[in-house]
Amino acid sequence: MPISDLIPWKRENKENIPVQREQQRDALLDLRQEMNQLFDDFFQRPFEMSPFRGESSLAGDFIPQMDVTETEKEIKISVELPGMDAEDIDISMTGNRLSLKGEKREEKEEKGERFYRSERSYGSFQRSIPLPEEVQEEEIEATYINGVLNVNLPKSPGARKGTKKIEIQSS
Repeated sequence: MPISDLIPWKRENKENIPVQREQQRDALLDLRQEMNQLFDDFFQRPFEMSPFRGESSLAGDFIPQMDVTETEKEIKISVELPGMDAEDIDISMTGNRLSLKGEKREEKEEKGERFYRSERSYGSFQRSIPLPEEVQEEEIEATYINGVLNVNLPKSPGARKGTKKIEIQSS
């Protein structure tokens, strides 16, 4: 096959030229558009770092990770609060609602022969957990070990009574 047969405009039979309409995505153009969007977002909301941290409203706010489990005798709450001291955490109970508040303050200062770096970060949180059953407020225990707050809420004797199974009727 001569090389001239590979050139579409030099073919003798021009009716059989296959039409190719393939949309090719340009990787560099996609990268450029993503970078432009990143910079647009940053300069429109300079203190909201949502592309890097998830959908938080402000850079000073954070939402600690929390696990709530319930057994027959108690409700257990585990909250991850790395870098905080126990004195910075406030726990209160109002009715059937447990409230957790805290403020995280971190300051780092590093000096070298040709540099000086100082970083500060502050953040506060407030979580309120509605409890499904009445608890014995006088026996609530809270421990804070290695950045994890554990709160044990023993259920009241009335709440410990068995649950009633409700039958579902279907037709």
